[in-house]
Amino acid sequence: MLRILVDQDFDQTILRGLLRRIPSLDFVTAHQAGLSEVADPDLLAWAADAGRILLTHDRRTMTAHAKTLMEVGEMIAGVIIVPRQMPLAQVIEELELIVACGEETEWHNLVRHLPL
Repeated sequence: MLRILVDQDFDQTILRGLLRRIPSLDFVTAHQAGLSEVADPDLLAWAADAGRILLTHDRRTMTAHAKTLMEVGEMIAGVIIVPRQMPLAQVIEELELIVACGEETEWHNLVRHLPL
């Protein structure tokens, strides 16, 4: 099961729905980790060090920061970008499959946008 870092602005309704489906979800929010005010590259670095895939809605800047880090040889743990307009049930269903069936190493240096 994947370990997750939830970005500061991520929809908590999605997180609650995912927790209903996966009660044992191993997650930490950016707020809980004291990362609410850090820059995106620092958030990505923390996630990589902690072995946590980042869940975010930030498609505009997070993708660019992840790409920049990878271009200079830094590893990212992986990023899942969830569009805000995607239906809630579909988001939760796709995230459940990804988290429950995914392996940490297969996400290294990947940025994926839902829907898959």
